[in-house]
Amino acid sequence: MYSHLRRILFRLDPERSHQLALNALRLAGNFPPSKWFLTQLYETSSKPVQAFGLTFKNPVGLAAGYDKDALAINGLSALGFGHLEIGTVTLKPQPGNPRPRVFRLPEEGGIINRMGFPSRGSSYVQRQVTKARRPLSCLIGLNLGKNKDTPLTEASNDYIDLIRRFMFYADYLTINISSPNTIGLRRLQGREMLEQLLGAIQKEREDISLGRGGHSPILVKISPDLNDEEMDDAIGVILDKGMDGVIATNTTMARDGLRSKYKRESGGLSGSPLAVKSEAVLSRVVKLVGGKIPIISAGGIMSPEDAKKRLALGASLIQLYTGLVYRGPKLIKEIVENL
Repeated sequence: MYSHLRRILFRLDPERSHQLALNALRLAGNFPPSKWFLTQLYETSSKPVQAFGLTFKNPVGLAAGYDKDALAINGLSALGFGHLEIGTVTLKPQPGNPRPRVFRLPEEGGIINRMGFPSRGSSYVQRQVTKARRPLSCLIGLNLGKNKDTPLTEASNDYIDLIRRFMFYADYLTINISSPNTIGLRRLQGREMLEQLLGAIQKEREDISLGRGGHSPILVKISPDLNDEEMDDAIGVILDKGMDGVIATNTTMARDGLRSKYKRESGGLSGSPLAVKSEAVLSRVVKLVGGKIPIISAGGIMSPEDAKKRLALGASLIQLYTGLVYRGPKLIKEIVENL
């Protein structure tokens, strides 16, 4: 069924087709009979996974970027995911980069995007998360980013304000410092700036825990384009500042071996062309963390075999995005049933 639908969607502008799919899921999730139907269609059984002090019903999650404003939580939760990562959410609303900003690469099974964190803002997302029907069948994470006009020297203010707002609204939070589409953002992965940022976050989390007791786990999402020294530094700081986990990886700026006419478009590349690089980063991160914290693997997971390989390499959980564009929601069920 999805193969026929994909032919129609692929005739449309990528961002337009994505909005249509997201709105369909939003409507289906808010209408009990259609949500029940989706739940029955994609229902699977799996051994639960423990990570970050949480219990995930299965290891398959939705990567950040698909539902930036928490519009379709109810519909997406019916597709069989073990967790949904909403966002990237910014403190204040912002439009993101000018269109066109999404490009399909069907020859390679990839996507290039330069969205630039378009967001309706934290207040809107907070209302949406609150409105989502409980209990949900999956856990909810929130991916947090700084506003485009916030200077890097003040980035910690955005992240801390977001943590204060969402600490008790999500099962976990992700600090996104690795998107290639916000100018200068990835400089926050350098040792000095990362120590300052995560140090401030660590202190804020301790203050929240003292004041209200407990806190949501905090993860850090890293780039696949770090060299070995940069990655060693980043993981060292993440461990030193007591973060709860790593997501490896975000999209890449590399264009090795691409044939598509869009290969020179700026932005982050995801999907099949990212797979080898993402696997290599995962392997290195696994060695660097030494079992101290769990890892979520994202980037280029397009089949059950890809998913099994990531878990075998040491990931606790995986996340999908571009795989859904090319394979549809059946990919979730196929992965869970093949684990």
